[in-house]
Amino acid sequence: MKRTHIIALVFVAILIGVLTTMLSKGFSRYESFESKYAKQGKEFTVVGYLNKEKGIDYKPEINPNQFSMYVIDERKIEKLVIVKKAKPRDIEKSEKVVVTGKMNGDVFEANEILMKCPSKYKNREQQANNGQSI
Repeated sequence: MKRTHIIALVFVAILIGVLTTMLSKGFSRYESFESKYAKQGKEFTVVGYLNKEKGIDYKPEINPNQFSMYVIDERKIEKLVIVKKAKPRDIEKSEKVVVTGKMNGDVFEANEILMKCPSKYKNREQQANNGQSI
């Protein structure tokens, strides 16, 4: 083989390795608050439910870009979540919340939040199932 072919093969192998590493870090899996990523101090994503009994603590006059709430993950583990963004409208009505961030002691500090809100068609589906007209 020519020297240029060997260099090209080494370059392609390095490129494949770099792309594989980048893609594997880019795809986030949903974890629990007590996952291995929590213990390592790495960023991860949690899907859970807002504990509506404890409510949401939001004081826009002090810091409009931060609020806190208690979230129960899919393994029934509850943690205080501090979100470093403005409180989304109608978060209290959400079915699920998806937060991305890191554990800091016993508190999850989120820098991203997504909500799954109830479908506007849910009431119509329930009425249709009960035989009521819409």
